Amino acid sequence: MLLPRDINPELSIYYNGSLILKELLKENGIDIINLYKNVKSTSNMSLSTYMLSLDWLFLSDIAVVNESGEVKLCS
Repeated sequence: MLLPRDINPELSIYYNGSLILKELLKENGIDIINLYKNVKSTSNMSLSTYMLSLDWLFLSDIAVVNESGEVKLCS
């Protein structure tokens, strides 16, 4: 869900995208699996929510995944 109507922001793609961005700011150019492990250690994000949030960041030109599987912030 992009914007939930209830009081659970942890269900929104925007909120979860911010958690991914927080990890990318710590370590830019990280493997997609290691990034998920880092995010998972600080939150209870499911793999499907992680992928949806990562897709949203890609579509928003915020992050990109290169051919080797590294996630980087767009400059």
